[in-house]
Amino acid sequence: MPWRLLDLDGALDQDAAIRQALESGAMQRIEARDLATQLRIVAGRDAFNELTRRLQTSFGSEAGPRVTFYGSGDFHHLTTALIGLCHGPLTVVHFDNHPDWVRFPPTHNCGAWVNRALELPHVKRVITLGPCSDDLVRPQFQTAHLKAVEEGRICLFPYRHAPSRVYGTFAPSPSYDWRDGALHWHCLEGLSDADLSARVLPLIETDAVYVTFDKDVLGLDEACTNWDQGSIRLSSILALIKTIAARFEVVGMDICGDWSEPRFSDPFRWLLSALDRQPVKPDPQALACNAQTNAMILSLIGDSFPS
Repeated sequence: MPWRLLDLDGALDQDAAIRQALESGAMQRIEARDLATQLRIVAGRDAFNELTRRLQTSFGSEAGPRVTFYGSGDFHHLTTALIGLCHGPLTVVHFDNHPDWVRFPPTHNCGAWVNRALELPHVKRVITLGPCSDDLVRPQFQTAHLKAVEEGRICLFPYRHAPSRVYGTFAPSPSYDWRDGALHWHCLEGLSDADLSARVLPLIETDAVYVTFDKDVLGLDEACTNWDQGSIRLSSILALIKTIAARFEVVGMDICGDWSEPRFSDPFRWLLSALDRQPVKPDPQALACNAQTNAMILSLIGDSFPS
C-alpha cells in the first residue's frame, strides 16, 4: 500500500519512522504548508480546492489503496478530500474521541466533516468508534446529526459515555437504546477484540472500506494531540483494522492526531482554536509516544495490506 505524507504543519518532521520511509522512497511527500493557515480548523474554499488538485495530481491514475499521514487533528476534515478520490460504494470506519457530526456550520471543518463525507454519493455509512468527549452531552444543542444516527447512516459507539439527554422520540438504532428521554449508547468499554469485531463487521455492508484514524481516540500514554483524548487502546484498534483488511477491500486510510503548534493568519480561526484547545504545550517526553504509535501503524500497514 503506497504511503503518503501530506505535509501541512511539520508535525512529523522528527518522527524517525516517517523520516526513514521518506528517505527510502517508500513514502511520498505532498507539500501543503503554504495552504495550512487557510485549512486549519476550517477549510477555505480556494485552499480546499487547491489541496484537492494537488492530491489528484500526486495520486494520478495509480491504482490501489493509499495511506496518508497528515499531522494534527485540526486538519481531520481533509479526510473528505481523500475519500472523494476513492471510487465505488464504501463504508468509512472512523476512530476518534469526537463524533465530528455537527450540522452547523455546513462547511469543511474539523467538527463537521462526517456530514460532508455522507454527502459524497459513494459513502454509504460512517462507523465512528471511541468517543469519550462531551460532544455527546445534550447533543441536540450542539447541532449533532442525530437523524443520521437514527437512520443508521452514522453508527456511533462511544468508548464510554453517560446517556445523552434528548428531546423527542427516537427509532431503534445499532448505536443506542432510547428510553426515559435519553440515548443509552452501546459503549465499547470492556469488549474484547473479538467482541469489538463482532460489533463492527456486520455493519459494513459494502465491499470497500476507508479507515480514518484520529489518534486523540487514544489515551495519553499512546498519543499526544491538540485535543482532549479518549481511552481506547491502540492494540484494539490495530486488531480491528487487521480484521477488516482480511475481510474487505481497504481502499484508503488516513492518520492524524500528531501535535503541532497552531498557526493562523486570521482572527476567526485563532478564536475557534482558542475556544477548543488545551492551552499547555506538551513537553518532548510527552510527544515521544506519537512516534512509537506511528511506527506500530506503519508496521501494521506493511503486514496487513497489499503492496
